[in-house]
Amino acid sequence: MVDPRHTRLADVLVNYSVELRPADWTLIQADVVALPLAREVYRLALQAGAYPTLILGDESLSEIAFRYANDAQLEYVSPIENVLFEKADVLINLRATSNTRAMTHVDPAKMARRQGSRRHLMKTYMDRAASGDLRWTLTQYPTQASAQEAEMSLSEYEDFVFGATLCDQPDPIAAWKAVAALQQGKVDWLKGKKHVTVKSANCDLSLSIEGRTFINCRGDKNMPDGEIFTGPVEDSVNGWVKFTFPAIYNGRSVEGVELKFENGKVVSATATKNEEFLLSQLDIDPGARYLGEFAIGTNFGIKNFTGNILFDEKIGGTIHMALGRGYPETGSHNESAIHWDMICDMRDGGEIHVDGDLFYKDGQFVA
Repeated sequence: MVDPRHTRLADVLVNYSVELRPADWTLIQADVVALPLAREVYRLALQAGAYPTLILGDESLSEIAFRYANDAQLEYVSPIENVLFEKADVLINLRATSNTRAMTHVDPAKMARRQGSRRHLMKTYMDRAASGDLRWTLTQYPTQASAQEAEMSLSEYEDFVFGATLCDQPDPIAAWKAVAALQQGKVDWLKGKKHVTVKSANCDLSLSIEGRTFINCRGDKNMPDGEIFTGPVEDSVNGWVKFTFPAIYNGRSVEGVELKFENGKVVSATATKNEEFLLSQLDIDPGARYLGEFAIGTNFGIKNFTGNILFDEKIGGTIHMALGRGYPETGSHNESAIHWDMICDMRDGGEIHVDGDLFYKDGQFVA
């Protein structure tokens, strides 16, 4: 029997997030453990008149590749990947994991080599998304491994996921439209503003947003959603930040990350755990040491850290910043093979001032 929440989530993805249209070539990427949700997305895509292509993956294949592939194989990019990124009208990504630590012992140099060879795919993806030529969305299917990472039972984690995506409500699409309207008010207030300062016990930063655009993340891309973000002026970031949650990237958890910025560039980086991996990613290319994103999380249905960035970056009362590639639609020019989000809690005394006016305090908007 199909969980009705699967059907509601599939409906949100197909008919709200990407608004599938007849004849859209729609790529559905899913891990095999997410097949129950993939079936519902596929069915609703057909009912919308789209042309769905389902590609199933298995996360263990990546582990096998990093263990056995030589350098040439790690750098090889299949022509099929190029076609999919260049030609698909819509991408729906259904993430799932059966082992959140699968990449823990992979050589960071191998990961960097593979990422570097796919830099052009990320550029194509982001450029097409920014222009509207590619519509995309992604979500996370609840699994036992993700539940364990979040220190919940599977049933608790399912309730958490479907609550965060608003699919525990009778009309999730109407609920997301209400979120969109609320956040648009904040985005409108920020238009034309120039200078941002961020201060808390773990952060003292200044940055420029002059000429940049804030994006209303309303569930049309990430699901769940709930944030507003922009790409700061690349050489404007100065100060320091200590991220209050582990920074997880490609299956690696880096704890106690502290960064110091001068004229936009990370000039000092330390971590209490997996510092070597942090430094390897910062050195992957010049753009990796610059911020591509500055964002404020607004989903107060997500209160606690779960080890999954799709949820954690939306925690109401937090900010996050991404090292590496920025989103062109914000005006960002930063290019990199990485885009690594890191989160800082603002709920205990944190403040954001914009052009001298108090905009945000203790995790809440005040303007």
